[in-house]
Amino acid sequence: MSKKDDLQADSAMHVMDGIYAGHDGMKETPRKRFMKKKKTVNISNLAEEIAKGSRLHLARGITLLESITREDREAGQRLLLNLLPKTGNSIRLGITGVPGAGTSTFIETFGLKLAEAGHKVAVLAIDPSSTVTGGSILGDKTRMEILARHPNAFIRPSPSAGTLGGVHKKSRETMLLCEAAGYDIILIETVGVGQSETMVRGMVDMFILLALTGAGDELQGMKKGIMELADMIIVHKADGENLPLAKKTVREYKQLLHLLQPASPGWMGKSLPVSSYERTGFDEVWGLVKSFKEAMEKNGHWQTRRNYQTKDWFHAMIQNHLIDSFYSKKGKLDEVKKLEYAVVNGQMTVASAVEALFKE
Repeated sequence: MSKKDDLQADSAMHVMDGIYAGHDGMKETPRKRFMKKKKTVNISNLAEEIAKGSRLHLARGITLLESITREDREAGQRLLLNLLPKTGNSIRLGITGVPGAGTSTFIETFGLKLAEAGHKVAVLAIDPSSTVTGGSILGDKTRMEILARHPNAFIRPSPSAGTLGGVHKKSRETMLLCEAAGYDIILIETVGVGQSETMVRGMVDMFILLALTGAGDELQGMKKGIMELADMIIVHKADGENLPLAKKTVREYKQLLHLLQPASPGWMGKSLPVSSYERTGFDEVWGLVKSFKEAMEKNGHWQTRRNYQTKDWFHAMIQNHLIDSFYSKKGKLDEVKKLEYAVVNGQMTVASAVEALFKE
């Protein structure tokens, strides 16, 4: 073997020598490929480190929950069960905004203010999924660089993966792990207005909508359903020459909120101007969040809402499981494609095709 061959054999990049002649000189036998054995996760140790507040172990735990392999899913559920007693001690805020409202900028500024005040802030940023790769398009860690470096903050961008409402199907479980790690404020940023934000409303305590000035035109295009979900409407970028118009817009939203059914019993929706550029209005936002929590705990709706959300999550998981079980049956996918062809070509009605699909 030449010196070059010796160096190649010792290289970390060298995985396989290819094929070599056997002892009989006739048969060629492939050498075994180097296979990295998957490490078994120590759930107890992982849970202990997460409970201590380790961001590294928290990220590992979330990755376990988001895995599609059965082994990882089962390990993730054991981890979650282990940590459940340490969950539920946070304020969960859902934040969405109209296009151009600067939702990520607001969250970073708000998160920094809270983190600097001693709170532990977790941001679950739900990015739109690429239709090509299925991964996140925006990447919130690159949009919240300052907050991401703060020791009291944890940011987890997740692709929405086509989930209704732009919320990753594991976001609820991720939120619980963050609570177990000691994060007392959870901020969930959604894909944005235009998808079913009821999914976000169904997993948070308070729902915040970011808007811009010029409410007259904006109200024409904003869905009334999204407005009815909001406990607070923030008119963002309220600074400089835009401030007078922002204040006018706030007044218009206040009038509108009085005409809508309150999103939370015993709480009239609020509206206020905020500027991330000048860092103004954030004390008022935090003050309203605390007032909201106090009002909801006083009338008993805080825990009632969470109980309802947990039951709703349970039923949603049942539906997901039924769908997965249905398509996992042998030959079922081929049968669906055949019936789909018949429906598209007018050979069957949709209703009769569905009946045929479920006929034993």
